[in-house]
Amino acid sequence: MTAPAAPAPTLRQMRKVVAASFIGTTIDWYDFFLYGSAAALVFNKLFFPGSDPLVGTLLSFLTYAVGFAARPLGALVFGHFGDRLGRKKLLVLSLLMMGGATFAIGLLPTHATVGSAAPVLLTMLRLVQGFALGGEWGGAVLLVSEHGDARRRGFWASWPQTGAPAGQLLATGVLSLLTAVLSDAAFASWGWRIPFLLSGLLVVVGLWIRLSVDESPVFQEALARAEARKAVRTTEAEPLPLVSVLRHHWRDVLVAMGARMAENISYYVITAFILVYATTSAGVSKQTALNAVLIASAVHFAVIPAWGALSDRIGRRPVYLLGAVGIGLWMFPFFSLVDTGAFGSLVLAVTVGLVLHGAMYAPQAAFFSEMFATRMRYSGASIGAQFASVAAGAPAPLIATALLADYDSSTPIALYVIAAALVTVVAVGVAKETRHRDLAAGDPAGSDPSADTDHTRTPTTDARAV
Repeated sequence: MTAPAAPAPTLRQMRKVVAASFIGTTIDWYDFFLYGSAAALVFNKLFFPGSDPLVGTLLSFLTYAVGFAARPLGALVFGHFGDRLGRKKLLVLSLLMMGGATFAIGLLPTHATVGSAAPVLLTMLRLVQGFALGGEWGGAVLLVSEHGDARRRGFWASWPQTGAPAGQLLATGVLSLLTAVLSDAAFASWGWRIPFLLSGLLVVVGLWIRLSVDESPVFQEALARAEARKAVRTTEAEPLPLVSVLRHHWRDVLVAMGARMAENISYYVITAFILVYATTSAGVSKQTALNAVLIASAVHFAVIPAWGALSDRIGRRPVYLLGAVGIGLWMFPFFSLVDTGAFGSLVLAVTVGLVLHGAMYAPQAAFFSEMFATRMRYSGASIGAQFASVAAGAPAPLIATALLADYDSSTPIALYVIAAALVTVVAVGVAKETRHRDLAAGDPAGSDPSADTDHTRTPTTDARAV
């Protein structure tokens, strides 16, 4: 008893699905990056005013790091229900949670109004943001990956990845506009709330688009087969997605975590730590460093789909390895260019760094999706991606800052990124190519979703046989 295969989506339908995922991830990353910028600009004074200014800044950044801690929990919960109920429902929920928490931050009373309750409320909302983002990524890339075919999956699935640079551009642009037109007093008093409240409008737009797309056809077929199996074998319950992932795909989870090391660490060193390094060691103004990151982020946005398309032609692994090796080789020239203090050199350093980062980030969506069977794919991809972010992205700016403070040199920071690149090269090097994989092939009719996991991990045998 099998479900009929769903017809391939038309180009118009595919664009609609891509738009729904891209806009949602852009809004979520806008909310996430907005918090980080506000933590540096005003939260230290509004929510931690009794502290020394530097201590207040550290405390506000600590609430920023809390968001990373909540992401693995979000990956577990959203992954479980996304594999049981569907991708679309959970994506709508993640958007509502992220947008609602961000909108609520814009309404928060400050320390001057409610005292110590203010930072507590801020931290709670930050936890909600991190929890939602932990579930957003997996659902967004799977919705696109499972709608498309293997021929252009890398290209289509790379579009949700552009939500990160798009969200950063949007958040930084809104803040830059407000700081340009408002006085420091007005911005600190009420202006900082505007970009957070703006998130409510963005969520309405995102929901309108997300609610208009269909559930993943691959998931619908897998769900129909699971229901058929349940009707035949009433006494045998289907294993939990998390259990199936850890039992049958633990190697793939480790590969995904290793693959994220260089990608995650390099991104936060290039876009976040560079603002500290350029202003303290290279004598560059904060605005100049920020402008360089903005220009590079625009290029980053443009090259991600190009890298995704290339992964469709030559494979996920070659493109990913190119990015990992490239980012490792670029670190010493990167800091040498920044040390010159020239704006052009700074732009070149950050732009090349983000272009190489894009070679890892672009194929990542399709690569991780193709590692797992359908009924455990949301859990597997999310766990691998989000657990790595706690070990890689969350501490990266703090580790880089500590190394700079201890050694007063960029050399140990470059070596730190190079070490991460080596881990990624090993992880991707031992992985198998997934470019031609049929995402529905891991759930053959009449079997458990975990019973054919070896099939989902095999190289492209079917493609070669044809």
